[in-house]
Amino acid sequence: MTEKMDKQKPLEGVLVLDLTRVLAGPYCGMMLADMGATVIKIENPLGGDDSRHFGPPYIKGESTYFMAINRGKYSLALDLKKSEGKDIFLKLSEQADVVLENFRPGVMEKLGFGYEDLRKINPGIIYAAISGFGHSGPLKNFPGYDLVVQAMGGIMSISSYQENGPFTKVGVSEADIVAGMFAAFGIALALYQRQKTKIGQKIDVGMLDCQFAFLKPFVENYLNLKIVSRPVGNRHPLIAPFGVFKTRDSEIVICCGNQRLWEKLCQVLRCEYLIKDRLFIDNASRTRNHQALKDVLEEITGTRTTRQWLGLLTKAGIPCGTINTMKDVCRLKHIRQRNMIKKLYHRHTGIFKTSGIPVKMSAASDELSQPAPTLGEHSSFILKQYLKMSAKQIRELKEKKIIGGN
Repeated sequence: MTEKMDKQKPLEGVLVLDLTRVLAGPYCGMMLADMGATVIKIENPLGGDDSRHFGPPYIKGESTYFMAINRGKYSLALDLKKSEGKDIFLKLSEQADVVLENFRPGVMEKLGFGYEDLRKINPGIIYAAISGFGHSGPLKNFPGYDLVVQAMGGIMSISSYQENGPFTKVGVSEADIVAGMFAAFGIALALYQRQKTKIGQKIDVGMLDCQFAFLKPFVENYLNLKIVSRPVGNRHPLIAPFGVFKTRDSEIVICCGNQRLWEKLCQVLRCEYLIKDRLFIDNASRTRNHQALKDVLEEITGTRTTRQWLGLLTKAGIPCGTINTMKDVCRLKHIRQRNMIKKLYHRHTGIFKTSGIPVKMSAASDELSQPAPTLGEHSSFILKQYLKMSAKQIRELKEKKIIGGN
């Protein structure tokens, strides 16, 4: 096998038309682009993706939010409400492997771009739709933002900074990102299945479904035992000690996932007497008496600094860690050696640093191809490359405002 083949990305040759905006869909499209797919981001010429305007922060007028989620894509600024714009999209769809959208259910059908419309011109098309609540069910027409889905999906009811404390959202838009990841997974499966069947299919991804599937084992605890989980702060609801403990200068995370680690922790902390204490004799007992356990342990952990405990616990093989800020984690030597910080050159901002690809494959490169595009940056290129349009035809489309950008 040649070096070039070794570095070939798994989705090279796959053409994706990405009509999505904001986060869930664009994150999915980014994952596909990272793995080698050619992703054409189709945007409204008047402003483009909403997230182009999210901020501050901006870098020389470019939203860092947009740039973080849309790397590796080509931008076609196309008015889909005009007949000539629709024709261009349909012609591109004839060649595409995947169409990705996150409109409300029914919008694509009104435009004439629904799955049934596109499969008539391209039986192999894989049509992936991401929406708040999916394309069926009584909630299908509800708008679905991340915060709405976090609230309705249950994750806020188990999230708080303290025991039984006030409900809170997760710090990142996880409902969006999880839906995007599930959609990318579904698309990869459909591409694999198409190799065997030669036909495409529709993928219907609802953010609420993804959130529900994400909440294991809390869902099963209720379905089987009628347990309604509540927030437990920064500890684990089923394992102890497994949480955050105060030190002399800050805090440290300590995780004892089994009896052996618990006994080893007691040895490191020089509190072996706790091993035989009836309150802490096994995991069930420690979990029931978690606050008493925390109080006892923090009397000890409070005598040394986080750095000192980190050295002692790590040497003993006990899972532990510091609570890092974004500054701290970006400075980790491990993150850098794992190729998780990359540099791309953007035409407006210059060097743009971004997170790398977390899936490391022995026969595929984890290099990134290009930064997020400016609005319509590749319009002319795409029409010339895929539809063989002449410079005159492209110029006329620009004059009619069917397309925008370069």
